[in-house]
Amino acid sequence: QVQLVESGGALVQAGATLRLSCAASGFTFSSYAMGWFRQAPGKEREFVAAINFSGSNSAYLETVQGRFTISRDNPKNTVYLQMNSLKPEDTAVYFCAANRQPFSITGNSRTYSYWGQGTQVTVSS
Repeated sequence: QVQLVESGGALVQAGATLRLSCAASGFTFSSYAMGWFRQAPGKEREFVAAINFSGSNSAYLETVQGRFTISRDNPKNTVYLQMNSLKPEDTAVYFCAANRQPFSITGNSRTYSYWGQGTQVTVSS
């Protein structure tokens, strides 16, 4: 069955760096666009970043542009989110998601078919 398993979340101080990973299985990973979303306590889930099937195109939430980088390794069926210069407002549960539209880099969560369980990122000030 389809699985998306996130890892790499942690409690860190402001200014730190983390890399999240999302291991995919049960579908043809290289044919799907991938995205990262996050949800902070009491807030709605929001788009963070997306990458197309080949890794040639990506999109970001404006507030993470220049600090976060999404990438993928298709032979390893894994998508990554490199997070630099973390801020307390980045605190959230981070989810990866798969979009069956390979060229898409949309932030519309309704277009994503599969979701992981999430990994907690906490940034202290």
